[in-house]
Amino acid sequence: MAQKPVEYKYGPRSVAIGDFDNDTALDMVIANHIMNKIAVYLGYGDGTFRDPTMYSTGSYSNPYMVTVGDFNNDHRLDIAVANFGTNNISIFHGFGNGSFSSQIEFSTGSSRPIAIIAIDFDNDSLLDIATANYGTHSISMFYGYGHGNFSSPITYSTDYDSLPSSLAAGDFNNDNYLDLAITNYGTNNVGVLFGNSNGIFEKQITFSTGFGSHPYSIAVGHLNADNFLDIAIANFGTHEVGVLINNGNGTFANQAIYSIGSASPYGIAVVDFNQDNRLDIVITNNGNENIGIFLGYGNGNFAKPFMYSTGSYSSISVAIGDLNKDHRLDIVVVNNGTGSIDILLGYFESLLNQKNYPTGSSPSSVVVGDFNNDTRLDIVVANSGSANVNVLLGDGNGSFVITANYEVGSYPSSVAVGDFNNDTRLDIVVTNYGSNDVSVLLGDGNGSFATATNYSVGSSPSSVVVGDFNNDTRLDIIVANWDSNDVSVLLGYGNGSFATATNYSVGYSPSSVAVGDFNNDTRLDIVVASSGDNAVSVLLGYGNGSFAKETRYSVGSYPLSVAVGDFNNDTRLDIVVANSGDWSVSVLVGYGNGLFARQTRYSIGSYLQSIAVGDFNNDTRLDVVVANSDSNAVSVLLGYGNGFFTHLIRYSVGSWPYSVAVGDFNHDTRLDIVVANLDSKDVCVLLQYDRGAIAHEMAYAPGGGASLQYVVIGDMNNDTNLDIALANYGTNNVGVLFGYGNGNFENQMMLSTGSNSHPTSIAIGDFNGDSVVDIAVANYGTKQVGMMLGYENGTFASQTSEGINFDSRPLVMASGDFNNDKRSEIAIIYDRRDNVDIFVAYNRSSFAKETRYSVGSHPQSVAVGDFNNDNQLDIVVTNYGSNTVSVLLGYGNGSFSKETRYSVGSHPQSVVVGDFNNDTRLDIVVANWDSNDVSVLLGYGNGSFAKETRYLVDSFLQSVAVGDFNNDTRLDIVVTNYGSNNVSVLLGYGNGSFAKETRYSVGSWPCSVAVSDFNNDTRLDIVVANEYSNDVSILLGYGNGSFAKETRYSVGSYPSSVAVGDFNNDTRPDIVVANSGSADVSVLLGDGNGSFVITTNYEVGSYPSSVAVGDFNNDTRLDIVVASSGDNTVSVLLGDGNGFFATETKYSVGTTPTSVTVGDFNNDTRLDIIVANSVSNDVSVILGYDYIVFVKQMMLMTGDGSQPESLVISDFNNDALMDIGVVYSVTHSIGIFLGCGNISFTNQLTYSTRPYLFPCSVAVGDFNNDTQ
Repeated sequence: MAQKPVEYKYGPRSVAIGDFDNDTALDMVIANHIMNKIAVYLGYGDGTFRDPTMYSTGSYSNPYMVTVGDFNNDHRLDIAVANFGTNNISIFHGFGNGSFSSQIEFSTGSSRPIAIIAIDFDNDSLLDIATANYGTHSISMFYGYGHGNFSSPITYSTDYDSLPSSLAAGDFNNDNYLDLAITNYGTNNVGVLFGNSNGIFEKQITFSTGFGSHPYSIAVGHLNADNFLDIAIANFGTHEVGVLINNGNGTFANQAIYSIGSASPYGIAVVDFNQDNRLDIVITNNGNENIGIFLGYGNGNFAKPFMYSTGSYSSISVAIGDLNKDHRLDIVVVNNGTGSIDILLGYFESLLNQKNYPTGSSPSSVVVGDFNNDTRLDIVVANSGSANVNVLLGDGNGSFVITANYEVGSYPSSVAVGDFNNDTRLDIVVTNYGSNDVSVLLGDGNGSFATATNYSVGSSPSSVVVGDFNNDTRLDIIVANWDSNDVSVLLGYGNGSFATATNYSVGYSPSSVAVGDFNNDTRLDIVVASSGDNAVSVLLGYGNGSFAKETRYSVGSYPLSVAVGDFNNDTRLDIVVANSGDWSVSVLVGYGNGLFARQTRYSIGSYLQSIAVGDFNNDTRLDVVVANSDSNAVSVLLGYGNGFFTHLIRYSVGSWPYSVAVGDFNHDTRLDIVVANLDSKDVCVLLQYDRGAIAHEMAYAPGGGASLQYVVIGDMNNDTNLDIALANYGTNNVGVLFGYGNGNFENQMMLSTGSNSHPTSIAIGDFNGDSVVDIAVANYGTKQVGMMLGYENGTFASQTSEGINFDSRPLVMASGDFNNDKRSEIAIIYDRRDNVDIFVAYNRSSFAKETRYSVGSHPQSVAVGDFNNDNQLDIVVTNYGSNTVSVLLGYGNGSFSKETRYSVGSHPQSVVVGDFNNDTRLDIVVANWDSNDVSVLLGYGNGSFAKETRYLVDSFLQSVAVGDFNNDTRLDIVVTNYGSNNVSVLLGYGNGSFAKETRYSVGSWPCSVAVSDFNNDTRLDIVVANEYSNDVSILLGYGNGSFAKETRYSVGSYPSSVAVGDFNNDTRPDIVVANSGSADVSVLLGDGNGSFVITTNYEVGSYPSSVAVGDFNNDTRLDIVVASSGDNTVSVLLGDGNGFFATETKYSVGTTPTSVTVGDFNNDTRLDIIVANSVSNDVSVILGYDYIVFVKQMMLMTGDGSQPESLVISDFNNDALMDIGVVYSVTHSIGIFLGCGNISFTNQLTYSTRPYLFPCSVAVGDFNNDTQ
């Protein structure tokens, strides 16, 4: 315990803790009996507190004890105080921001209250209050009426001269009604008042605590795991802690006593302090300046106490909670002797027991995995001297049985495990340094292995790892080759065999290799430590089994081992390297884009040989363990979670430790260490145990053991057969087993949830509105929700949601459509939190990396259409420099054929498509800048086009659009004449030919034109962007092919492109303009009568040249895409449906993009983007995909201290609206929130279960066939 004293000069008497300002950091309130006030300390969440705020309890009130609870059901914590001096209790109602109202008083009559608790005794979902009373030797019950009001007190005698000093509540006789237990200081006993159905209590029954014991304080809990509530007592008079074990029939066994020496215990609490799932006892002492912790064995017995100094001879009150958010319990102690509050922060204290097991000669590498499918971790060791591997099977208690040896190649140097033939049994791969190959040994699932099969790799292979590098759900192998200075990639066939190795050059003398997704593209990458040039090489994977050229980063001298993990909790993988030459560890923090920061080094002892990572102190922050060869030890560096580490802790092992691995070998949820010792020819297993304050439990299984946490069923591939999805906590993935419909299932398909994610819960639903089942995963380790979007073929695309990052760890998640919009929402409960959060899925949309296709010289404009009537979109591009258009036919999968070119006029500037001769085949019209005409190319319907026909218009044609301007069902043409400041309208005859132009004046340098019906008269109108006059011209159509005089609206600087769409969902067309001079877009909202309101401008890239609109995230709201020629990007701005847009997201394209349009090119119902790049002479195709972000919609409070364990979503009242059911283990009840259909819910209805049966899970169904 690390002590942090808080100065307190006002006579503190009692402490309670809670989150008073809803910032997820615990606060505390102190009862100050001398100053007649309470003090509220708001916590910073790091174990420190702000200066106190004082609230008066009244003159001469002498507040003796304080407790907290929500007394008026407003979901804000309130404070209740027992005022000894004025014979009353005070209620301070909280505002939820850390401040409180003035007190409301409730009289206790002639009784002087000295202890107070708050609990719901009569099961009406309202907190009641009980007090222990001095003077009248009684207890008083105040029953809550709601809104913070209480009944007059009902008083029960505790017998003459009993002097009741403390009280606790619980169901001691398992009749589902709460009882009261009281310490009677004067009569040396514990009194129990059994409760009945209406909250009334029977006469007290007493249990002796011994002559002169003077019990002062009481706490209750399940001390021996028999489901009967037991009692712990602080016996002030006899300097002992007493334990009363419940017999289960309303009686208790004789008191078991535990001495604490000369100190007299005052306060007592029961908690699981070392997170071993066994309750411990904490006491405060008078006389010895310390507090004590008794660790429980889980059978009702306790170890001798550990004592921690407080500096005060009189510590009278205690409260326990996680004050600094490190997931370890801390202690707040009130010291009456010194007038101070002590904050004792819990910290990690680990003691390791070493066991040695003999191996073969010169063991050089060790890994762990479950080789016999008994859910217990086993060990495999590669022995370089005896050319074999040893398998040691674990028995689950930390000991191992040595089984057979298996021959491999010459001088095996490294070993890894994985399921290479997809039979759900772990296999082994070993690098053979002497024979330049790897040996693969297939496992049979009972701990034995087949004869090795060898595969050639590079020269002197030194390290091996496995992963799926080509995303075919089959494990592949990566090998670092010391002498050939490269890595070998062996792609797996999924049947236990592998393809011939492909080699990639890395640094000099590569010694170790590790894998991870360093640029968050869902493709595995490689990092290699190269001992010869003091560097690591990072090779980014393409997801097809090939890798980019290495990028090198300097590390320490002679790096021998490398590992990866997220050391700063930013969800981006980092690198850690063991440097043997300068005895250091290098940490390189990742940026998440495949690049890494410069190294930070830590000195860690001599001859670092091997490194591994894991959370050894259960604080959710990754730590590092290193094997120090010449000092015969391993060193542990505990991580702070920000990329930095504490000083090392060292543990002795065997002779010349050469390899280290981690795993939970004894099923105590704490990571243990195994070390291969080269010279002593053995492995050391170091088992961890804890006597300290570790509050948060987490398991970790790096080499095997899925540690299944959650299962859901549903049809995930639309074949009408039920499938299974599993949350595999230990292996950081989701398993999907597709059902055959006959009770049998395919082998499990693994979907990674990310390093150290530790998924604990799954929900399935349609989150993106494509009518295909998706999977949402609650990741306990990373405090995030992962999203796996489903495709109809039973495959899934993985992403991590940006919308949900938690302070607390997600416990259980369920999905349902709470607003009947055909898209699922999710409900989440958290570990040790009193609420349910509702999140709404929002498709933010994203785009893949561009694919480029060559076209002609200086492409200026692009349009799309189905030119060969195959229902797949094709592309047409104008080539300004080669006086042609290029047609690229689409294959329907997002790729296109090679271009076919057609001659047009001089310097073609713009292109659109339409059926100009009414033959149901698309045609092309092109505006030609220098020849001052338009070219019409009639389509044959097979993807080819007739020779152009030209029509003369005015000068310097910049843009063309089409529409039926005279309502004759024949398409017409409008062209902007950049040189003469007008537009030309050419009416179509419907046979592919056009009438002579008619001109209409517009602004200066018209450069872009679009058409729509702006005044809702069923006649098409025209909008023109005027580059030099910085405005747009609106020309309203008469419906006969002629137009009214223009009306202008100012926009940004040098507008270059215009497009129309309904951006605020009012059924009236709006306008968006790209402004090249001001690097933004202007949005003008239409009022439906042909006029517009200028709203706001939105920043985009440099020199925006073209704008288009479309619904990119399938939310029925139009979005904007802009091509910016100055920085070679396109900007996507998502619309909110009311005329406003989000900040841009940029995507790289070719050089000098000049035109952009949209379409669904791969038939996935998601819009894609096409860009014409003028300088790089190509078009960029950017395929869209869904990116789901969850937005928190509302929080449902479940009641103070309720800590929901599970939830379910169903329609409980047959109103076709989804409702929520919640299970409360702590309060022995279930709660129902009925849905209102608009993502709101009624107040909770609560139903009691049997107390102390601790309900922990819930499912729904019609069990009696009554359709309800």
